[in-house]
Amino acid sequence: MAKQIGTAVVIGIVIIVAGLYLLLSPSAVKAPTTTNDLPIIDPSQTGQPTYTNATPDLIQVSLPFPGAVTGKEFSVRGKARGYWFFEASFPVILLDKDGKELAVGLASPEPAGTEWMTTEFVNFKADLVVPQTYIGPATLIIKNDNPSGLPENEKSVSFPITVEY
Repeated sequence: MAKQIGTAVVIGIVIIVAGLYLLLSPSAVKAPTTTNDLPIIDPSQTGQPTYTNATPDLIQVSLPFPGAVTGKEFSVRGKARGYWFFEASFPVILLDKDGKELAVGLASPEPAGTEWMTTEFVNFKADLVVPQTYIGPATLIIKNDNPSGLPENEKSVSFPITVEY
């Protein structure tokens, strides 16, 4: 009986020590820290965002992050200045490795009904559905809505992701 209790105590101590190590280890994977703002893109991730006539001061994408692996259905989330929207939306496009369109969605203010006619940041969300037959590298492109059609008014941010499951 005493031997069983001693073994149980040793196992318990090992579990506690292992748990503390995982919690306090500097190499432990930590979730992004968020406040009222969305998480910032981790610069150590594969593939950096490419901005065209834009900067992080105009648009910030929180999910997916550059180099992320996604499923066939996923949401794009972030925040953009109100003037990226026109009639409360802007396009989100996913291209395959050959530059062919895989999916298109419309980003809209999140939560629904949020005022978008502002110069401030507005949270957005767009849902994309990729064809079941596609697995592989892709490029996510988030564009401002440009009702003028003038090339000089086009703005975008793009980065690579991988569609796997």
